[in-house]
Amino acid sequence: MGKEEERKLEEGSCSELPVVKSPQGQTSNYSSVVPFSNGHCGNWHLLRVVTNLMVLCEGKFYYYVVFSLQFLQSDLPQRTSLVAETTTIEIHREDPEEELGMRIVGGKDTPLGNIVVQEVLRDSVIAADGRIAPGDHILEVNGVNISSVTHCQAVSFLRHPGPVLHLMVLQEKGFSNKTAQQDSASATNREVIHVTLIKRDRSEPLGIKLIRKTDEAGIFILDLLEGGLAAKNGKLSRNDRVLSINGQDLRQGTPEAAAQIIQTTESKVNFVILRQPGVQLSDAVEDGSTSNNSSSSSNGGSPGYASHEKTVAIKKEPKESLGITIGGGRDNKNKLPIYVTSVQPIGCLFRDGRIKRGDVLLSINGIDLTHLNYYEAVSALKSNAASHSVILKALEILSLNSTEPSLDIKEQGFSWSPLWITWLGLPSYLHCCQDIVLSKGNLESWGFSIVGGFEESKGNQPFFIKTIVPGTPAFRDRKLKCGDEIVAVNGVPAIGMSNSELIPMLKEQRNKVTLTVVSWPGSLV
Repeated sequence: MGKEEERKLEEGSCSELPVVKSPQGQTSNYSSVVPFSNGHCGNWHLLRVVTNLMVLCEGKFYYYVVFSLQFLQSDLPQRTSLVAETTTIEIHREDPEEELGMRIVGGKDTPLGNIVVQEVLRDSVIAADGRIAPGDHILEVNGVNISSVTHCQAVSFLRHPGPVLHLMVLQEKGFSNKTAQQDSASATNREVIHVTLIKRDRSEPLGIKLIRKTDEAGIFILDLLEGGLAAKNGKLSRNDRVLSINGQDLRQGTPEAAAQIIQTTESKVNFVILRQPGVQLSDAVEDGSTSNNSSSSSNGGSPGYASHEKTVAIKKEPKESLGITIGGGRDNKNKLPIYVTSVQPIGCLFRDGRIKRGDVLLSINGIDLTHLNYYEAVSALKSNAASHSVILKALEILSLNSTEPSLDIKEQGFSWSPLWITWLGLPSYLHCCQDIVLSKGNLESWGFSIVGGFEESKGNQPFFIKTIVPGTPAFRDRKLKCGDEIVAVNGVPAIGMSNSELIPMLKEQRNKVTLTVVSWPGSLV
């Protein structure tokens, strides 16, 4: 086979084979299924001959076989869903006030929903223990379920002092290969469960989000809406496979068909589901799926912070100190804006009272601070503090949720820095974007999942990286982190897109994709 034919085979296009001599001169017995074995394409088969063209050349009959090319999934190792395991980990601290040494993202007030470890700091308590890694989901802290609490509440639980900390974490194990024999063996461990939910009226939603997967037929429960009918009932779980609803077979069904049955049912909704032991996570990019569902997702809501610009003009003595310390700078690995880490009880800004810890500094006496590194910003602040008057422009980050507890009191022993969720309230002109280029083979998944995007009930939400799968291109590249915000794919802005629009765009990229992301540091605990 020539290079051109090989190329066309790899592209999956219809082509003509080189001339093939008629077997035994018979024109009617040519096989309609042509197996093709070749060192270059051993996992491809030529299926369903479309046309046999008989050509007379120099007194001999030859056949050109025009075929359609299909990929046989059965010839390759079967890939399971993303399987994860729950583990209980006991962390011991010599100093009960010592930081754990990890950064976290997520919370029920963000599209990520769960609390996810973004980074483990070197030489920390968590690093020394060695069992917790970036991407782990923290489900419980000292017996308290934090899988559905706000970001601030989770930080508060994890910062609680004590010599021993009990954590339950969900750890991603990545894709695994399984044979048909293993499949049948695991099937014996599954159980079929009957669940009946009773609606008060036809229009009442059940609070279930359903998805379709690429590697398994049928439909699966992705999530249960907190406070919804299904969640209150407590018998359905994430990743349950729906076999039937009200007696209608859905083993090859779609989320749309299931939603239609649910919505047209007056009262009792009878589920038959298949449950496999262990916890599984869905990979949104691989599964291509936030399919239609009978209710809205529980992991939603815009981040609970916004920013307000303020101008502070003060008169001062020439040698009087401003009395602030700062952090950030565009030389920081996260390329942060300059922000106030403390306002000292001496100095003119403490006396004035309008500049607060956490404020982002935009300018001093007309000098732009937003693009400076840390040392340039320190120099600019010191030189301008020598004048009789100072005009500071700053952004104050405001919580939109008045019920959130203040973490200031609980930060004794912690190096202060803004919470991850507060960075999400910054306007886009202060975002510092970076391009991350991922490459993969034809048969690989990119290896990350996304959440967020436009929803009618919530409007525009940012897209976030929720899961990075071990052993995949995204994992090996090491630049992408859980909690990173995707702002563009191959230069196409993601703002305003829905999840179901962005996922196909990612899946269409065959071997290379450029993700433009904003990466804010997770909250330190």
